[in-house]
Amino acid sequence: MFDIERWQEIFEAIAKNKLRTFLTGLSVASGIFILVILLGVGKGLQNGIEKQFERDAAGIIEVWSGTTTKAFKGMNPGRQIQFRNSDYDITVQKYGDLFDKNGATYNAWGATVVYGKESGNYQYRGVNPDYLAIENATVIQGRFINTNDLIHNEKVAVIGQKLNLDLFKGKNPIGEKISVNNINFKVVGVFTDPGGEREEGRVFLPLSTTQQVYGIGDKVSVLFYTLQKKESYEEAVAEATKFTTDLGLLLKGKNSIAPDDESAIGINNSIVEAKKFYDLNLYIRLFFWWVGICTIIAGVVGVSNIMMIIVKERTKEIGIRKALGASPVSIIGMILHESIFITIISGFIGLLTGLTLLEIIGPQAESEYFRNPQVDFAVAISTLIVLVIAGALAGFIPAYRAAKIKPIVALRDE
Repeated sequence: MFDIERWQEIFEAIAKNKLRTFLTGLSVASGIFILVILLGVGKGLQNGIEKQFERDAAGIIEVWSGTTTKAFKGMNPGRQIQFRNSDYDITVQKYGDLFDKNGATYNAWGATVVYGKESGNYQYRGVNPDYLAIENATVIQGRFINTNDLIHNEKVAVIGQKLNLDLFKGKNPIGEKISVNNINFKVVGVFTDPGGEREEGRVFLPLSTTQQVYGIGDKVSVLFYTLQKKESYEEAVAEATKFTTDLGLLLKGKNSIAPDDESAIGINNSIVEAKKFYDLNLYIRLFFWWVGICTIIAGVVGVSNIMMIIVKERTKEIGIRKALGASPVSIIGMILHESIFITIISGFIGLLTGLTLLEIIGPQAESEYFRNPQVDFAVAISTLIVLVIAGALAGFIPAYRAAKIKPIVALRDE
């Protein structure tokens, strides 16, 4: 039931001690403000990590060759390992049932790409049809490399949007001819990539055509795989870990590499790497929660101390109330109302200030690993609930002491 006299008393008490109330509220508002900012920063880090993993398909396993560091089967260390089509074929034959997507690429940097009078240096990659999904790219014009292109060694190319804008200047590139290191290809598609300009400054060619026209035989640079979806993240991590171990041993055996030579073949398991990043982000956010809550506790302790002072100042008044028949519950309610009111109003101001700052400053502070810092609505509501509880806790001890005051003792208080 709304008690207007109770609220009048609260506002009169606040008006009599403006500076004290302001400083008390400031400590609570600062705690909530710091908590909101820290949670927003944590969310920004999480969004940045997720954005990094958007560049490629979820759960991609990437394999590349390196240089041996250990002697094996009479061969000296220092051998440069070169993957070939047979390396890719043997993995598909043995583990094909595990794969969702798979592919091999041949990569070359600094290729001169020419269209008419326009030219530039870009990367080209010989790929197969699955590579579109592995790269997490999207074709916005035309089509991607298909099986027919591989079988017939077609001289076709799919270009990135950056390359399209640089060379074609808005003209429709589909069907046009470009020269890639003095070899002509017909443009059949244009793609975009979540990775941005770095990823979009590429030309994708059929792998078989690349190997043939550039005289590289059956060489490949990198092998890519994504595994079938699993029921849980833990199952996916376990299967991916086992697969990468078995895959490494298979390729080492085929290329006469010592089983414990970690430099000859590199394997990046993004499922495991993603778990590491998300675990790290979880620890960071838990730390931020801890710091924010500790700050709030400091503010609540300040409120409680102030309420203790208020109870001390109003001891005689409380004694008179009890002498006139006021119940202990009404005394407790009087103190709690003021404590909760100050805490909630101050905390709400801190919450709004933090959310506003994130909204204004957040977009300007974005970087490669930090994007869109924000606080979820559910978290904001949870914070308000915490404020109500904190206000109640801050006022309960002073209120309980006030309820225990004996009228005769209170009336003697000076």
